[in-house]
Amino acid sequence: MRIRSAVALLVVMMLSACSSVGGLFKAYEYEEELYLSLDGTATLYVNSSVPALNALRGSHFDTDPSKQPDRDAVRAFFETPQAKVTSVTLSRRSNRRYVHVQLDVSSVEALGSAAPFAWSTYSFKRDGDLFYYKQNVGAVTGAPVGNAGWDGDEIIAFRMHLPSKIAYHNAGAGNPGRGNILTWEQSLTARLSGAPLTLDARMETQSILYRTISLFGITVLVVATLFVLLLWWVVRRAVKAKQAARV
Repeated sequence: MRIRSAVALLVVMMLSACSSVGGLFKAYEYEEELYLSLDGTATLYVNSSVPALNALRGSHFDTDPSKQPDRDAVRAFFETPQAKVTSVTLSRRSNRRYVHVQLDVSSVEALGSAAPFAWSTYSFKRDGDLFYYKQNVGAVTGAPVGNAGWDGDEIIAFRMHLPSKIAYHNAGAGNPGRGNILTWEQSLTARLSGAPLTLDARMETQSILYRTISLFGITVLVVATLFVLLLWWVVRRAVKAKQAARV
């Protein structure tokens, strides 16, 4: 019984740490997570509470936590010619409903013309040996949502997974994170007030995956060459030994 109680307490502590802002995994009220490719395409994940989505992006979903958002309505809100919705999932936390949307983006530079992301202007261009990415996040387009249960400590984030070595960024201390990840954070209060936020990153023109595959190929080639040379040396010694035995 003592062991079971200890395990249960540990599980509760871990869940508490993971679900709290500033815990093991930060729980953002609104988050855009972009997986960028060097050809300008991307996969984008939006994770947001329903009240935050209404207040920040101008949606009109029911904020009553007892009512589950309509998946088709969420899909229709995010579906645009610039970004195709591939999945919609729902969750609940801190007495608020959350939506989690995955989108395929055909051109990150055109994303600003899609209504759900029109608060940002995007630029992604190559200049010499570097790609330059810049995103300026402007004012919100939503309206006050009343009592959403916020306590003032909520954080929003813009997270980027970059495909090549990072040459420069303005994401601040602690970046890049493991896996070539940059994270820009802002308080929900500041975002609601329209405080400016600029995402600036520069990266090399050769993807990490390509470099890894190239390195692996070179390693295989070197190993194969050494194996052939070793085999040739062994055969040569065997031939010489036979010749010496005949003499």
